[in-house]
Amino acid sequence: MSINQRQYPATSGHNLWKLFPICLICVLSLWHYHARAQGEVRTQINNGDYLTLDQCIDYALKHQPAVRISQLNVAITKANNHINVSGWLPQVGVTASFVHYVEPQRTIFTDSNGTVTQTRSGVVNSLIPTLNVTQALFSPSLLYAATSAPLYTRQAVQSIDSTKIGVVAGVSTAFYDLLLTIEKIEVLKEDTIRLNKNMADAYYKFRSGVSDETDYDEAAISLNNSRASLRQAVENVRPQYAQLKQLMGYPPQQNFNVAFDTLQMNRDIILDTTEQLHFENRIEYKELQTAKEIQRSVIMYNDLSFLPSLNIYYTYNYVFQNNQLPELFRYSYPNSLIGVGLNLPLFTGFSRVEGIHKARLQYQVLDWREESLRSSIYTEYTTALAGYKNNMTNLYALRDNVELARRAYGIVDMQYRQGIVPYLNVITAESNLINSQIGYINALFDVLSSKIELKKAMGNISY
Repeated sequence: MSINQRQYPATSGHNLWKLFPICLICVLSLWHYHARAQGEVRTQINNGDYLTLDQCIDYALKHQPAVRISQLNVAITKANNHINVSGWLPQVGVTASFVHYVEPQRTIFTDSNGTVTQTRSGVVNSLIPTLNVTQALFSPSLLYAATSAPLYTRQAVQSIDSTKIGVVAGVSTAFYDLLLTIEKIEVLKEDTIRLNKNMADAYYKFRSGVSDETDYDEAAISLNNSRASLRQAVENVRPQYAQLKQLMGYPPQQNFNVAFDTLQMNRDIILDTTEQLHFENRIEYKELQTAKEIQRSVIMYNDLSFLPSLNIYYTYNYVFQNNQLPELFRYSYPNSLIGVGLNLPLFTGFSRVEGIHKARLQYQVLDWREESLRSSIYTEYTTALAGYKNNMTNLYALRDNVELARRAYGIVDMQYRQGIVPYLNVITAESNLINSQIGYINALFDVLSSKIELKKAMGNISY
């Protein structure tokens, strides 16, 4: 018979042994619920391979879409650089034109007698294939493309680094959030087991007349609350796993289990807080310095835009001409030439002057962004450092509370069984124990998360 039905058989002093099967049924029923809850947690967790935090990060760095996109952007940048500097190589092209005169051209000339005479000139059909070869000797735009190409490549590579840092921080935080929930589930399991036992004891005491119904009601309330908390924690595992999979780029239809060492996690919380902040370690600062170098190249290009472009060219024409179309390819009249070209813009409506002015203003903007970035990095660093120190202090304060609360609960529980203290003391001790356990777990993972934030603020995240 289920305890929750609240139907009690008649009792007498000499029939107490008849209560044993009922108590046994109650305990087995509650244990069945506990086993079912364990199975559900195992369904969410123990399915697939075991991955540590480092393995999750390694997987994310290879499969996360944002990382793959940034890697493709590097290849795209290199391709653009090759396109931009290709003008330094010889440019070879072939053109062809076919002309048929419906009305042939006429030439007018005057002979020695002063007579004006008209005559037809040229031929009716002409086919002229032309080979053109051009070699640039100097060009401001090509010089800019050649000097800025390595900078754009570096900028694209730094974008990969920035993406990877974000992935490492995001995966680590999501991993710790998931572990926090799993650890809470384990604590709540233990709490449910204790409360199951407490309710069975309260039921036995009530049926034997040692205590009143209030103790049993309080035990049932505590157990129901623990069940609700356990159910909520179990349900929270699923979306947290989905979040971790998303940050890793892990296939949603596949599952894996997280593997962790609590002792190692406790050793990993230590971080040297005396290390000085170096702005140049931050990827955002490196990206800004690269942007400033690119802008300096833009200024140089605008300064050189007053110089001429110089190139050498060669042209070969293979001319076919004939008045009769079927005889067009019978005779050819090739010709070729070589020359040097110079292009010197003298006046462009002050566009070059304004271009120089604009480029230098944009460089000043980058200078001010650097000042703003330094201030932002310092604020982020001091905030992360304070958060890490506060969380460490809180962790040390809560570390001993768990053992103290567990010992106090054991003493109070024993006193209650001996009839020394009321059940309210057990409830208080149980509440203190569960709160201290969850509080310590929260503090531990707060330290781990704040450590990630501090390493990110200092630019010390490795991948």
